[in-house]
Amino acid sequence: MTAFEVRRNRLYDWMAMEGVTLAMFEDAEGRRDPSLRWLTGQPGDALLFLSLDRRSLLVPWDINMAIVYAQVDMVIPYAEFERRPINALRAAAEFFKTPFGSKVEIPAVTPYPVFLHYVEALSDFDVLCRNSGIQEAAQQLRAIKDEEEIRIYRKAADITNTIITLLEDNIRSGNLKTETDVALFIENEGRQQGCDGTGFETLAAGSARSFGIHAFPPYTGGPFAAPGMSILDFGLKYLGYTTDVTLTFVRGALSSQQEKMLTLTEKAYKLAYSMIQDGVAAREVAVSVDTLFEKSKKAMPHGLGHGIGLEAHEAPALQSRLDNTWQLKPGMIFTLEPGLYDPVMGGCRLENDILLSDTGAETLTKARIIRL
Repeated sequence: MTAFEVRRNRLYDWMAMEGVTLAMFEDAEGRRDPSLRWLTGQPGDALLFLSLDRRSLLVPWDINMAIVYAQVDMVIPYAEFERRPINALRAAAEFFKTPFGSKVEIPAVTPYPVFLHYVEALSDFDVLCRNSGIQEAAQQLRAIKDEEEIRIYRKAADITNTIITLLEDNIRSGNLKTETDVALFIENEGRQQGCDGTGFETLAAGSARSFGIHAFPPYTGGPFAAPGMSILDFGLKYLGYTTDVTLTFVRGALSSQQEKMLTLTEKAYKLAYSMIQDGVAAREVAVSVDTLFEKSKKAMPHGLGHGIGLEAHEAPALQSRLDNTWQLKPGMIFTLEPGLYDPVMGGCRLENDILLSDTGAETLTKARIIRL
């Protein structure tokens, strides 16, 4: 049984418990859902239908792409349905012989006016569109990576670590002088080493712009790693899975306040890492870091971390919000990224990707604070 079949079987079990007979996933422009790739191997731009009798149907925009990548029971080109999702869903119900009156679930992100069209077109069925539906179930399952995902992620992390070393060498030597130099270097080197590209737009903020959590614009032609603190936040995507790391580059003598920011950031990172173990409440880790900063009259204006995988931000959440109920479990991969920012002194952040295994926490990436 392939990894995709195992994942689909877990959702079939969920469907049985929920009484859902037919479910639809949609990955399209404006409504992206990487769970479709997680369930089939198809990179995207497709509809996926799962039937309670454990059969799957993929309806791709590009049939040639599906022939290469998709691992499902049946594939029918989207053009066969006039490129209309409602037509495809109605045909899937007929193909699977879905009994009238059955619960048929469509994506939770479906706009309400479109939902009404589904209800009208499938009047013989109970059409569900809900936040706590099958898409959320898939996201919950994706929070714990399987062996194949961890294998892919280790490779992505290895490439990321290689490029971190190359970045340091080229910045030290003066080969990379501007924010644009750095961002394009990452893009080029990543693709040269087999990556799909970057997982998100690289954030390269020289010392004059590092005061922001996410610099705007993400990078410019301005200097990078000039005197002070510069922030570099990037991720590399490999076989669909992206890393997410942040380095702070420090050049020249800093003020006592800047040194304190760096020291506190490193201390917060070490504190958070020391707490990572099976069963720990993710919120507890985040609250501990917030408390550490508060004792020094500092505040971190963002969450401590987040899950990472097919999306740059996915479950679990490592933040101090009261509604954060996530517990850390083996198989989760997530970031730890404490940071501090000041409009005058600039900012610093340290972010790595962490795997929690049965034997404890493992740091997959090698981001660090680099003093030039």
